[in-house]
Amino acid sequence: MALNNPYDMRPLRHETAVGAGAQILLLALLGTAIGLGPAGWLTGLAFAVATWAVLTRALRRSWLTSFGPANRVTLARATLVGGVTALVADSFESPPPVTVLVALTTVALILDAVDGKVARRTGTASPLGARFDMEVDAFLILVLSIHVAMSLGPWVLLIGTMRYAFVAAARVLPWLNGALPPSTARKTVAALQGILLLVVGAGILPRLLAFAVVALALALLIWSFGRDIRWLWRVRDGETARPGAVAEPVVRLARAEAGVSYPGSNGPQAFQTAANPMKSTQAA
Repeated sequence: MALNNPYDMRPLRHETAVGAGAQILLLALLGTAIGLGPAGWLTGLAFAVATWAVLTRALRRSWLTSFGPANRVTLARATLVGGVTALVADSFESPPPVTVLVALTTVALILDAVDGKVARRTGTASPLGARFDMEVDAFLILVLSIHVAMSLGPWVLLIGTMRYAFVAAARVLPWLNGALPPSTARKTVAALQGILLLVVGAGILPRLLAFAVVALALALLIWSFGRDIRWLWRVRDGETARPGAVAEPVVRLARAEAGVSYPGSNGPQAFQTAANPMKSTQAA
């Protein structure tokens, strides 16, 4: 006798399709308003297709029954990030419309403070939502660092690529996948990256001051990563020296607060979310 599968992916596929459609609509609006070039169109469409494909696959593995309001906010933010990505790609051929770029990025940064609160208030926090939020944040920082690097030099790319370098290193050094305790400092440093890069990218600061601002952002990020890597090294075997006797309970508390499953846990997962020094682990 065949067993009926009660899990229906169709509503979730509808959500991702709407997101892809919204991305294409935004690109069309940008093309009409500012004359988006081929590079912008191709990059924006590639972003839309990649987001749709990866999110659909993640949803299929997550076994979620509803996309949820918080994920809709994150999807809207991803759409804006896709628009920013298209503008930055187009800027290699012609100067970008700074006003439009700043507007899209500002709204995306504001929404970053919204989706987590929506998830907690509606009780819809999930590992997928946390990872979705994290990846959108990281990609926006990467795109903004590319934009700023065009005027200040390639060293700015260290800001955008640091998180991806950390993920790559974690494949070689599994202890980097450990959970991190909640940290206000980590949250603050992560939030500052987008804000400072946006201010510099808007072109409103003198070059020397812009250089100093980005250097400060990079220094803070290096400090934050270094601080968290040191923590992960100390607790890599589940124990540490004093006051590390409380390390494992703190790690468990971090997991409980986040509502996130980590490598080694059981159950169907959309993602197995690893520690992310760029942003505190939180459900979105």
